[in-house]
Amino acid sequence: MNDQEFKAFVVEENDGEFNGSIKTRNIESLPEGDLLIKVSYSSLNYKDALSASGNKGVTRNFPHTPGIDAVGVVAKSENVAFNEGDKVIVTSYDLGMNTSGGFSEYIRVPAAWAVKLPQHLSMKEAMIYGTAGLTAEMSVLRLTELVKPEDGKILVSGASGGVGALSVAILSKLGYTVVAITGKEHERDYLMKLGAQEIILRTDFENLDKRPLLKPAYAGGIDTVGGVILENIIKSTVPMGAITCCGNVASPKLNLTVFPFILRGISLIGIDSQNYPMSYREQVWNKLAEEWKPSQLSEAYDEITLASLPEKIALILQGKLKGRTIIKIAE
Repeated sequence: MNDQEFKAFVVEENDGEFNGSIKTRNIESLPEGDLLIKVSYSSLNYKDALSASGNKGVTRNFPHTPGIDAVGVVAKSENVAFNEGDKVIVTSYDLGMNTSGGFSEYIRVPAAWAVKLPQHLSMKEAMIYGTAGLTAEMSVLRLTELVKPEDGKILVSGASGGVGALSVAILSKLGYTVVAITGKEHERDYLMKLGAQEIILRTDFENLDKRPLLKPAYAGGIDTVGGVILENIIKSTVPMGAITCCGNVASPKLNLTVFPFILRGISLIGIDSQNYPMSYREQVWNKLAEEWKPSQLSEAYDEITLASLPEKIALILQGKLKGRTIIKIAE
C-alpha cells in the first residue's frame, strides 16, 4: 500500500444482504473534516452492530465503515486547537453512523468532535470506556446530583453489557451499594468482581406485581434497557429517588401511571451521549481518567482485531456479548 491507502472494515449491501470485510481504502475517500486521525483503538457498541447489519435508522448509505468510537493520533490538523501528534478521543456525534467510523486505520472528522486524551488515561483505557463509559459516567454523574450512597441501594439493569458493567464499577468505586439486574446467571461472579453486592435475574424482576406502585426498596437506578424493567425500577424507587435511562433494547415504551412521579416525587433523567455538550464531555473524560476510574477496568473488556468483528457483531446482536469489546487497529 502507498501512504494514501489504509485498511478498514467495510460493510457492503448486495441484494438486501449486508456483509462486512476488510478492504483497502484511500484517504481521499474520507469525508471532509479538520482532523485526520490515525486510529489506534476502536470499540464495538450495539449501534455499530445495527449499522453493520444494515439498519437504515442508523446508517442510510452503503458501503460504510461503522465504529462510533475511536482514539488515536492526529496525523493532520487544520484547526489551531490541535497539533499533529496530539492524542485524541472521538465518540458519538455522527461518527460511524453516516460518517465513516472507527473500524478503520484512519478517520477524518470535524475538530468539534474531538477531545484531547487526558494525561492519566491510556488509549486502550479510553476505548474500554468508549461511548459506553461516557454514557455510564453521564448516568452516574446525574444520579449523584440527587442520590447519595447513604440513601440506599442502586439498581443497574443490563448489568453485564457495556454501559451496565461500567456503571456497576463506577458506582462501586464511589461507595454506592449496587444491585445488578442481568439475564445471565453465569455472569454472577463477573458482576460481583465489578462491584455488585446483589444480583437479580432479569426474569424475576420483569415478573413483579403489576400494581401502579411497588414496595419502595431502592434509592435509584441506572437503566440501560427500557420496557418492563424500567417500569419496575420506577415503581420500586423510594420517595425523592432518581433513575437515569439511556437505552431501549427491551422496548421504547413504558406502561405505567404518573403515581411514582407525583406520589413519591421520583425523577426520571434521560441520557443522550450522542450530542452531549463538549464542556461536559471534557469534565466526564477527566473524571474517568482520575478519581472515578474503577480499579476493575481490566475485568471489563475483551480485545480483538478487525478480522474478528463479524463474529463479535453477531454475538452482540444476540445479546451474548459481555462487558466491552475493543478493537486494536494500529500495530
